[in-house]
Amino acid sequence: MQKEVPNISVIIPVLNEEDYIQRVLAKILENTRTDQVMEILVVDGGSTDQTVFFAQKFGARVISSEKGRAKQMNWGAKNASGDILYFLHVDSLPPPGFDTQILQVFEKGIPAGCFRLKFDSPSPFLGFFAWCTKINRPICRGGDQSLFVDKELFETLGGFDENYKVYEDNEFIGRLYKKTPFKVINDYVETSARRYMEKGMVRLQYHFAMIHLKYYLGKGPENIYDYYRKNIAL
Repeated sequence: MQKEVPNISVIIPVLNEEDYIQRVLAKILENTRTDQVMEILVVDGGSTDQTVFFAQKFGARVISSEKGRAKQMNWGAKNASGDILYFLHVDSLPPPGFDTQILQVFEKGIPAGCFRLKFDSPSPFLGFFAWCTKINRPICRGGDQSLFVDKELFETLGGFDENYKVYEDNEFIGRLYKKTPFKVINDYVETSARRYMEKGMVRLQYHFAMIHLKYYLGKGPENIYDYYRKNIAL
């Protein structure tokens, strides 16, 4: 008996992202190679611009959620119909055949993973940190690399910790590494360097490193968010 091929639900949390939502949805449609991507869920946290309009224009299913990326992604997962959840940031573009590559990993019995990262910038500084994403260790992970995970496994682990207003991806991926094999696919999600351009590359990377350090020193989500709010968000 032929094994049934799992379906994929793409989940994108958004809040006032009219400049990026069209770009990512167009790239998903362009780079899909199978019929297994059964839905694109855009989880809106209360946008006041044209994000929802453009998402619907591209055929995505838009669902409303409380604001907060962890809450939005959990709500997307709860409403997803696919066997595989593929979490994607709105400013990160999946590679050609991303769906085929994810399915190949699942065929090998690995229920979670991500892609490597590259920035839409020629900066050697950012290029070095992008290169580091080839290393299969939790410290080298981040939400910009996207994340695919078996839905049952996601539910077993309790999803994203909604106490984390930032760093929710890393916290959840850390739990994945402890539970199951994790695959870093040798292809690239291209992400926007917009925050680095706005804040300064060295300065922003330093603050991200401090957030990593705080987490590994056992600081809680409120402490991490307070640091983020003071040093990155402003």
